[in-house]
Amino acid sequence: MTQAETLPRLDHLAARYALVRQVAMEAARRGMTYYQQREQLHVEHKGAVPQDVVSIADRELEVFIKARLAEQFPEDGFVGEEGGAAGLQARCVWVVDPIDGTSCFVNGLHTWCVSIGLLVDGQPWLGAVADANHNELFHACRGLGAYVNDTPIRVSPAADIRYGVTGVGTSHRRGKEHFIPFLTGLLEGGGMFIRNGSGALMIAYVAAGRLVGYYETHINSWDCAAGLVLVSEAGGRCSDFLRGDGLLGGNPLLVASAQVYPQLAELIGPSLEA
Repeated sequence: MTQAETLPRLDHLAARYALVRQVAMEAARRGMTYYQQREQLHVEHKGAVPQDVVSIADRELEVFIKARLAEQFPEDGFVGEEGGAAGLQARCVWVVDPIDGTSCFVNGLHTWCVSIGLLVDGQPWLGAVADANHNELFHACRGLGAYVNDTPIRVSPAADIRYGVTGVGTSHRRGKEHFIPFLTGLLEGGGMFIRNGSGALMIAYVAAGRLVGYYETHINSWDCAAGLVLVSEAGGRCSDFLRGDGLLGGNPLLVASAQVYPQLAELIGPSLEA
């Protein structure tokens, strides 16, 4: 059986690609309305980590996104940061973060976005990352390339970490013990880093060639499902994020240009695949 025979019909995939671009930007613009009135939002802390916050904006945007996707593709599964998972037996599963960078969002920083990815038979297939603050929509579909708005994008041509900036991320969850050793190695190798509070945006920046790579000690699937497609279609490399329980439990993640990836992976060491 050929790949085309095992996939959902190509016209259905094209329709999903068109839909995700539309819904991501609609959600981001709705998010901007909340953002401009953020002083009125009720913010809660999730679990034992004070930096993990959620607001009514996160919850209402996820409800909006889920409803819009289900209108056209009710048979698809769904994994959302706020609402959990359903229909994972479906061949097509949406993976959604309604606001990635909620701490930035509620504190008046511009580094937040909407991230929507689609897995087909367990593989990242298409996705969109919408940044309403800068009117940018990063999007990609497997085999069709990656774009910001209508402009094709490619990963950085830098041959070494010294010739670009590496994005980094961590939290108080497992894996944080690997963060400082990585930063030390990066700096000793002549590299520099940035952390803006949104993993989805920094992964999109890797695809756009703005960062040479991005490493996070532990990230959730809703933060990176769209970005995995973006980086791959832009000519970059991604670690095996979905191995094990990556979809629901998360994993470490490295994405980078093909030239810089081995250098960053060596700095990370065995923890990348642990």
